[in-house]
Amino acid sequence: MLKALSSSCMRGRLSTVPSTFPSHLRHATDSNSPLRRVLSSLRGSRSRNPNLCQRLFFCSDSTDGSEPVEAVAEAKKAEVEGEEAESKSSSAIVPTVFRPEDYLTVVALPLPHRPLFPGFYMPIYVKDPKLLAALVESRKRQAPYAGAFLLKDEPGTDPRIISGSDADKNVHDLKGKELFNRLHEVGTLAQITSIQGDQVILIGHRRLRITELVSEDPLTVKVDHLKDKPYDKDDDVIKATSFEVISTVRDVLKTSSLWRDHVQTYTQHMGDFNYSRLADFGAAISGANKLLCQQVLEELDVYKRLKLTLELVKKELEISKIQESIAKAIEEKISGEQRRYLLNEQLKAIKKELGLETDDKSALSAKFRERIEPNKEKIPPHVLQVIEEELTKLQLLEASSSEFNVTRNYLDWLTALPYGNYSDENFDVIQAQKILDEDHYGLDDVKERILEFIAVGKLRGTSQGKIICLSGPPGVGKTSIGRSIARALNRKFYRFSVGGLSDVAEIKGHRRTYIGAMPGKMVQCLKNVGTANPLVLIDEIDKLGRGHAGDPASAMLELLDPEQNANFLDHYLDVPIDLSKVLFVCTANVVEMIPNPLLDRMEVIAIAGYISDEKMHIARDYLEKATREACGIKSEQVEVTDAALLALIENYCREAGVRNLQKHIEKIYRKIALQLVRKGELNKPPVSEVGVKGHDGRAESVSETDETAVGAKIEAEPGGGSGTGMASETSTETEAENKDLPVDKQQTPLNLPSEPKVNVETAEKLESEVSKTVDKVLVDTPNLSDFVGKPVFHAERIYDQTPVGVVMGLAWTAMGGSTLYIETTQVEQGEGKGALHLTGQLGDVMKESAQIAHTVARAILSEKVPDNPFFANSKLHLHVPAGATPKDGPSAGCTMITSLLSLAMKKSVRKDLAMTGEVTLTGRILPIGGVKEKTIAARRSDVKTLIFPSANRRDFDELAINVKDGLEVHFVDDYSQIFDLAFGGDQHGEK
Repeated sequence: MLKALSSSCMRGRLSTVPSTFPSHLRHATDSNSPLRRVLSSLRGSRSRNPNLCQRLFFCSDSTDGSEPVEAVAEAKKAEVEGEEAESKSSSAIVPTVFRPEDYLTVVALPLPHRPLFPGFYMPIYVKDPKLLAALVESRKRQAPYAGAFLLKDEPGTDPRIISGSDADKNVHDLKGKELFNRLHEVGTLAQITSIQGDQVILIGHRRLRITELVSEDPLTVKVDHLKDKPYDKDDDVIKATSFEVISTVRDVLKTSSLWRDHVQTYTQHMGDFNYSRLADFGAAISGANKLLCQQVLEELDVYKRLKLTLELVKKELEISKIQESIAKAIEEKISGEQRRYLLNEQLKAIKKELGLETDDKSALSAKFRERIEPNKEKIPPHVLQVIEEELTKLQLLEASSSEFNVTRNYLDWLTALPYGNYSDENFDVIQAQKILDEDHYGLDDVKERILEFIAVGKLRGTSQGKIICLSGPPGVGKTSIGRSIARALNRKFYRFSVGGLSDVAEIKGHRRTYIGAMPGKMVQCLKNVGTANPLVLIDEIDKLGRGHAGDPASAMLELLDPEQNANFLDHYLDVPIDLSKVLFVCTANVVEMIPNPLLDRMEVIAIAGYISDEKMHIARDYLEKATREACGIKSEQVEVTDAALLALIENYCREAGVRNLQKHIEKIYRKIALQLVRKGELNKPPVSEVGVKGHDGRAESVSETDETAVGAKIEAEPGGGSGTGMASETSTETEAENKDLPVDKQQTPLNLPSEPKVNVETAEKLESEVSKTVDKVLVDTPNLSDFVGKPVFHAERIYDQTPVGVVMGLAWTAMGGSTLYIETTQVEQGEGKGALHLTGQLGDVMKESAQIAHTVARAILSEKVPDNPFFANSKLHLHVPAGATPKDGPSAGCTMITSLLSLAMKKSVRKDLAMTGEVTLTGRILPIGGVKEKTIAARRSDVKTLIFPSANRRDFDELAINVKDGLEVHFVDDYSQIFDLAFGGDQHGEK
């Protein structure tokens, strides 16, 4: 294998050539040659860039081939003696028996990028196996010559945007005539110096022109050898042009070291130097377009060739100037940044020597040690040991390493926790009761439990953490009371919601190996509040999700277990932390959705909701006051009657909570604010418009518009009322209102004359009357719909007088509770047609209750009326109204039995009776849930007589007095007691 030729080895080999030239060939290289002296002056510095690999190399054997043959042979002999390991077949120059002009038929080699100029080296890659074999064979026959021709661009393509790889691919795909048609006619006779694999190194000798095609595979052509046109060497124009080329090259050499290497190689190894060689040299080493270089190659007129070369080197000079400016700008930018960096480093070193500043790692370590120093005695020993180990590791790590950032963040979290830092708790039960009553009305169970917690803490002298779960429908104040509890206990408050949470890492933290790892919510809580005994409100715990990242409900077991959370282990911190002093308050809408192991760890306090009386108190004492302040309305500017509030609660906001009630009150006050602004009540009329003297000393009268705005009373209806008798009703309404108001707030109607006297005394009197008069916007039942629209709810009582086969039952809903009717009718009657058909979107449990009720009703009927075959011969249809609402549950069993018996006996039940209870096949009544909600629903429907199972007596007794007041409640164990109460028998049920 032949060694690859580099610029240095080529220069080494060819450096021996001039010394072996005969004297009759060396005359052109004499130092007396003026052109040689000019070129020698261009050599300048002999420094070479070792990283540059030239694509073209000058060869001294570039004459016509007749004279330098002996010199070339001697050079070859010297090369063989200097490199014994190289074979004779790899010599760069062929033996003397062949002359280049003897080759009239040559193998055509396509050049994709640039033409080959005489006197220069060019390595090419030959991918065609047949062509490569032909070249190897020609070297073996000691005829190492071929024709190198530039490849034309493919028709229809832009040569400026085609990539080199695409060009090479196109060359390799061309064969035969297609390749012949793509070659330029003028090329170069090239000597094959070496072949290494598919790399062939060529040396250009002389110009050729293709005359005809000889063979296609490999492509062989006949050529004519071209010679330069005769020219006068002493012509002044040619000399001036050549000197301008050399001068331009000198200017380029000031910025381009690559050109300098080319010139040094050329001047050291040139042979018979002349003007045509200068033109070829300038074109060969320029970075011009291949078509421009081909024009230089095809030009046989030496003067024209010099002119073309001069254009190329001038363009190269401009490019060199642009290159120099770009390099200078980049160098200035880099040097500026380096200078700034160096000055900063020197400043750091100076400050460090003076003790004014420490390095980053020392500063971080000092900051972390400063954090733990005040509470060092309270920090557990195992945590303190981990902190010391991490601080030691931090000093050994490089600041640029990723492990450094991980350790720094870990220490930041580890040292920021409040170890042993507790807030001073409030053990004053009276003060706590006052704070709780300030924020919430009712919720006695929750308040009582908090006061018990405070009392135990006072007796013990310290308090422990607890886990309390507040369950109830939306809007009853579960979340908002958490903040009040924290204020009553004087604890820091932290809330986070776990609704839809599906990642265990939110609770337990991430491993530190993950990018962007963070500790769990509890560690974040302790860092934010800064104390170890906060009140943590975990919202929506019944809506925990479960995903691919684990089961958060199971992760909460450790957090909410009083026996385990004293050593809670977070994945990020990886050290136990004490959560035993934390008071956890959880909220849930449906307790049944909480997993049993988690529910077992919590103390559940049910918040059933508010009745109408409680909602009235909440609206008056809390919601209305807060809304009035939020809207910027004064209390004397508006009055909402109790009747309007009650209508709002009963017809618009019937749900268990008060969130919707708050929205409606806000809506009322927003409309009132708009009315006040429109009527000008918020902006008092200026004094100058009421009746003061103008600048000219004359009194100005009150305009009609201003008089109306001052004297007119805002009507009760926002939209203007009914429009009849409005003027006459103003004084009457004012008098009626004054009867119910205190003396200091009674209204005095203004009766302004149509033409007031124009004087200052009248204006002052008018102003005093205006200031004393208070005009209010009255919101009452008749105009309530103008503020909040038509009523949403209507009376649940469908029947004033209960018909046969219809009985009212009681149900629990997410809204708090409601009444529902059970309706039964006979479809058809016939012998043996007894059946029961159910409708009303009933659930499976309720369908089973209906079947049980049917069976029990048949047994009771046969007992009470033995000769009545109604159920055996009647097809019945049982329906529960509101068919769009899904219904399920066992508590409607006794109601269904009563409905069936009412139809069978053709006897209606009492109109003010409602009942609930699960029934068995033997007629026993089992307990039910939601006693408070069902009682509230019964009061809302004006039901006075209720029937509950005896087992629910304890639940009913715990209800507030205002809930139980006015109700006749019977507690039963067997359906026979219900039968007597419903159908007018002896009412001996237990009361």
